[in-house]
Amino acid sequence: MKAIKYFSMVLLIAGISLSAQAQVVKKKKAGDDDKNKSEQVSGRMQARFEEKKASDSDIQWQRTVYRSLNLNVAENMPLYYPEEPNSEGMNLFFIIIKHLSDNTLPAYEYLDGREMFTDEYRIKVNDMFDRFHILHAKAKGSSEKNPKYTVENADIPANEVLSYYILEKYEFNRLNGKVTRKVDAICPVLHRNDDFGGEPIKYPMFWVKMDDLRPFITQQYVFTDNDNNLLKTTLDDYFVGNKYKGDIYKFKNLRNLSMIQMFPDSAKLKHAQDSIEKRLATFDANIWVPTREELQARAEAEAAKQDSINALKNPDELKSDDSDDRRTSVRSTRAKSKRAEKSSSNNKSKTKVKKSSTKVKKSSSSAVRSVRRRR
Repeated sequence: MKAIKYFSMVLLIAGISLSAQAQVVKKKKAGDDDKNKSEQVSGRMQARFEEKKASDSDIQWQRTVYRSLNLNVAENMPLYYPEEPNSEGMNLFFIIIKHLSDNTLPAYEYLDGREMFTDEYRIKVNDMFDRFHILHAKAKGSSEKNPKYTVENADIPANEVLSYYILEKYEFNRLNGKVTRKVDAICPVLHRNDDFGGEPIKYPMFWVKMDDLRPFITQQYVFTDNDNNLLKTTLDDYFVGNKYKGDIYKFKNLRNLSMIQMFPDSAKLKHAQDSIEKRLATFDANIWVPTREELQARAEAEAAKQDSINALKNPDELKSDDSDDRRTSVRSTRAKSKRAEKSSSNNKSKTKVKKSSTKVKKSSSSAVRSVRRRR
């Protein structure tokens, strides 16, 4: 009986001590929470600084263009290398095919300017593999509602994907007064030779929305500088920062024509591409009325530019003036020398004539004398 009382007393004391410790911990935790709340910015203040997604009513201007990214260009090579998956990761096409096979990434039909990113135009991965002759097999756990496939790395034709098409959107938001440039979708393009050889034929495969692809490329690091081999830039940052380089081959228009159809001549095509690039680059600056300081700065820059042009022109003018002076001086000296020679020759002829006349006179006088002497 005494042992039971003693044991109950020990349990009571232990329970009291545990409850006291729990109260101390709870008070300490409450104090830390209060401290964190006082140090952190409130949710209302955070929402004030967060950039909200623009609604359709906020977008006052939009331009959709299509670019072709040649992977042989130095700026676009991060999309092609590494050619095979290694410890540093895999290239963009491997990432796309792997997630298409796992049915975690939707892809849509290539409609050449009439893209519709809806379930109606979502491609079937099995049909796409068959169309482009990519060997594949059904994976374990595959079903009709959730089809999955396995593709060996050697069967993925990443070496034939030598270019990408991207769909860019330029939008002017009236809330912040800025023009944003973003990649909306991307399309891998196969370059394959036919049975007769010749130039490779381009086969656009499918479109992938960048918003759907972004979760899988935020962890893939690439290096964009040969002098710095540290992997610091992700593929997502690569596209967000617009570090690629591509030519505009099409823009959204009513007739759905490409630029080469509109401008068959290469010179006119290049001029049209440059004009579109210039308009997109200067649209943000041209929508605002310049201030007095900006106008003054432009005038000073224009004056400095004109002065530099004049400074470059003046040495040539001075050289031309000097050459003209030298030419006139040479001509004058030549004229003077010719005049001197002419005068000297005239003087010599005159002296010769005088001498001959004197000789004639002498001869006549001698003849007369001789006649007189004969008489």
